[in-house]
Amino acid sequence: MDANAWVLIIGAVAAGFVQGLSGFAFGLVATSIWAWWLPPQLIAPMSVFGALTGQVVAMVTTRRPMQWPRLAPLVAGGLCGLPLGVWLLPQLDSATFQFGVGLLLAVWCPVMLLSARIPRLHHGGRWADAAAGMAGGITGAIGGFTGPLPTLWCTLRGWDKDTLRGVIQNFNLVMLGATFASYLASGVVTRSMWPQFALVAPALLVPVLLGARLYTGISPEAFKRVVLALLSCTGVALLLRSVPTVWARLA
Repeated sequence: MDANAWVLIIGAVAAGFVQGLSGFAFGLVATSIWAWWLPPQLIAPMSVFGALTGQVVAMVTTRRPMQWPRLAPLVAGGLCGLPLGVWLLPQLDSATFQFGVGLLLAVWCPVMLLSARIPRLHHGGRWADAAAGMAGGITGAIGGFTGPLPTLWCTLRGWDKDTLRGVIQNFNLVMLGATFASYLASGVVTRSMWPQFALVAPALLVPVLLGARLYTGISPEAFKRVVLALLSCTGVALLLRSVPTVWARLA
């Protein structure tokens, strides 16, 4: 196997374990590894495919109720944002993609670490929820990040942990499925990618199941804090790598 194949496998193994244990962040963990070496047009389909596979496993092992009154505005907004993300994906080069991923990690992860101390938001109603879903649809199509921005918004809403996890799990499942279907329909997924999907799927399945088995033996909240801290550092490193290139283009 070539170096790119090993990068895909390593990213899928690490992300699968994190998702199995903590129930979040497959796309963020995998992309934090893949973004150093792979182009965004390959990363996005692999990330969406891997995250969708992990969500299907989670649905089978830890199924949570749909909670449609809270889920529906997020999904409606996400489906509206999805076409924009699919349109933007082919326009991205590696430096711009690294900058965007780095910025997302460097901002989202520290905010989530401090989320318990942030004041709650109670304004905007369903329109604000739909806007958060739209942001998730756009970032999901660009890199498989359907969950981070809606998760942050729902956390700021003050939803309890079980409600939050149930809504976000089902939002991710619906949006990742829709995103992958749109990739197939629009030609983002090419025939040459299928052997790489065949590498990612088995590489993530065992770590997902292993992480789920370890869930009861390790504090998920402590593990989340470690993962978020590491992702924050990765985001800063990606920014340091990409900012000079992006800045030179704007100057």
